[in-house]
Amino acid sequence: MADPSSYRPRPGDIPDSPGVYRFRDEHRRVIYVGKAKSLRQRLANYFQDLANLHPRTRTMVTTAASVEWTVVSTEVEALQLEYSWIKEYDPRFNVKYRDDKSYPYLAVTMNEQFPRVQVMRGQKKKGVRYFGPYAHAWAIRDTVDLLLRVFPVRTCSAGVFKNAARTGRPCLLGYIGKCSAPCVGRITPEDHQELAEEFCDFMAGRTGTYLRRLEKQMMEAAEEMEYERAARLRDDIGALKKAMEKNAVVLADATDADLIAVAEDELEAAVQIFHVRGGRVRGQRGWVTDKVEEVTTGALVEHALQQLYGEESGDAVPKEVLVPALPEPVEPVQEWLTGRRGSNVSLRIPQRGDKKALMETVQRNAQQALALHKTKRASDLTTRSRALEEIAEALDLDSAPLRIECYDISHLQGDDVVASMVVFEDGLQRKSEYRRFQIKGFAGQDDVRSMHEVITRRFKRYLAEKERTGEWTDGADTDAPLAEGSGTDNPLAGGSGTPDSLAGGPGANGSLPDGGGAVFADAEVIADSLKDDDGRPKKFAYPPQLVVVDGGQPQVAAARRALDELGIDDIAVCGLAKRLEEVWVPGEDDPVVLPRTSEGLYLLQRVRDEAHRFAITYQRTKRAKRFRAGPLDDVPGLGETRKQALIKHFGSVKKLRSATIEQIQEVPGIGRKTAETIAVALAQAAPAAPAVNTATGEIIEDEEPDTTGGSSGEPVTAGVPDERRGQET
Repeated sequence: MADPSSYRPRPGDIPDSPGVYRFRDEHRRVIYVGKAKSLRQRLANYFQDLANLHPRTRTMVTTAASVEWTVVSTEVEALQLEYSWIKEYDPRFNVKYRDDKSYPYLAVTMNEQFPRVQVMRGQKKKGVRYFGPYAHAWAIRDTVDLLLRVFPVRTCSAGVFKNAARTGRPCLLGYIGKCSAPCVGRITPEDHQELAEEFCDFMAGRTGTYLRRLEKQMMEAAEEMEYERAARLRDDIGALKKAMEKNAVVLADATDADLIAVAEDELEAAVQIFHVRGGRVRGQRGWVTDKVEEVTTGALVEHALQQLYGEESGDAVPKEVLVPALPEPVEPVQEWLTGRRGSNVSLRIPQRGDKKALMETVQRNAQQALALHKTKRASDLTTRSRALEEIAEALDLDSAPLRIECYDISHLQGDDVVASMVVFEDGLQRKSEYRRFQIKGFAGQDDVRSMHEVITRRFKRYLAEKERTGEWTDGADTDAPLAEGSGTDNPLAGGSGTPDSLAGGPGANGSLPDGGGAVFADAEVIADSLKDDDGRPKKFAYPPQLVVVDGGQPQVAAARRALDELGIDDIAVCGLAKRLEEVWVPGEDDPVVLPRTSEGLYLLQRVRDEAHRFAITYQRTKRAKRFRAGPLDDVPGLGETRKQALIKHFGSVKKLRSATIEQIQEVPGIGRKTAETIAVALAQAAPAAPAVNTATGEIIEDEEPDTTGGSSGEPVTAGVPDERRGQET
């Protein structure tokens, strides 16, 4: 008997949307299928106190070993998909759904002389055409009522039919035009059979031709001024369209197709496949794969096709395969699929209609699968502990690196060179500890020199704090700059401290117990050990156990050299090269290659990619600020608030440039000295060239625009040429 808490998903991992869920036992057999308007709320009911559950439900959750779900758009889709999977998997705990009576069908008795349309349950009979299942019997009756005005097929029982034939008087439906009244000979058996065939064709999804024919007849009637007939045809068309309720789980024309969706990031990709047979979802598959190399979505699709159909043939390969992106080139893949099937296979991207809607459903499931996979890996304590152990073993460290710092350099063709520092403690992000740097030691593009400068500046500050505090005991000057020459007003500058057990200082315990879990310190110790008397957190006050740089041998050598020059020899250094995900260590000619399934490599990749993201974000912010810079930006000591006050008071930089010192002093917060500085700066700054009307040659006397930029808002990138945006590093 399993403990449901052993496989219970976190509530935040379960989507709050309609869907179908499946409980599986330890042998991966489906033992229960259910539907829900809200998956999160429904699944929470199964993981309460066992004493509060129904005995059968209690047996089910203790027999199960895992639970999974599929997201759909509506409750009707959830019901239909639930039914499909109950029929496919025959789960042992779905007792109430084993009988077909739970799901009504629309049936047409084509085996009779005068076919009848009716609601049927139970075992299917030979010679009867079935459509469905439907969510409710009333839904069938509503659909039939709409269609009878266009296809007046018999719907009465055998007793009513015989009685009408005997008396020579049809029933009420015959009088109101919703039955062709074959009982009294108004239509021949052959014509009624043909009418029933048209009804079946429409219900099977072959609707386009019939609708176009009705529309043509309506237009002809209108041209002939037969407006009553045209209005009747118009109402018929409206009834048919209303009956054609869109449903992403059911496709028209009895489609046989596989829909493949891919959700991906830089490290991994989740693939989801929906198998549609006879217009209905009959199965689902999916997996998460590591991206061993940088591949496109089309290449991922090609790999998925190979895995799906590599050993299949005949009807196992559907006529149509819908994908989010086509492989390059697509012709060989399509020819290969055609050879596997023995007939033509269409490989394409859905553009509109029900197939695109269903593809969006598959895509949502792929995104959910990838998010759930990443959440499980990142949040699991045992997994994080194993990752730290693997890193320590691969790099030959004395203890697990409970604090990891990663550095990355970013620039745009040598302009706006910046660096980022991100921190992971116990395998989790510590965003309050992130730092960012401007490279000011030199101009131009040189990632190696930039890395050396950043590491030097960061650990100079560490040594200064260590000397100032006397080995973590005295207070530190929290009013000091963020980093020597950093030139940044990073809002993340404040950070909470870390106790010695994490920092590697006196009393550190970096070992991992035999149970596999890393030693995690009490959070209250953090507040006591590394905060000033006023309670503010210190900055750069403790070292990491491992420094990771984004790059290969040159960057690693530069980081190691910077630490050696500062006399720091108790901090490990490594680099992670993107191309082959190789781990480089100082002084080694060959990289350390971790297995692709290694949790340690996964953690290093997450750290590296987070540093890259943080650096790119800062670099784009600086670039945008440079593009929108104005003459007031060069005035020393003039902040955003007073710049905005000046522009608001004068209306434009042009008017401000022509103002006197006394007029500038009228702005709140501007003294005489500042006013003089502003006047000198504006006088030295060359005004923008006047605009000229090219048609008349006249100078346009428009006011000079506000070029100070905003004090807040998203970074502006409109001034960056498209061909340069993709060259950031």
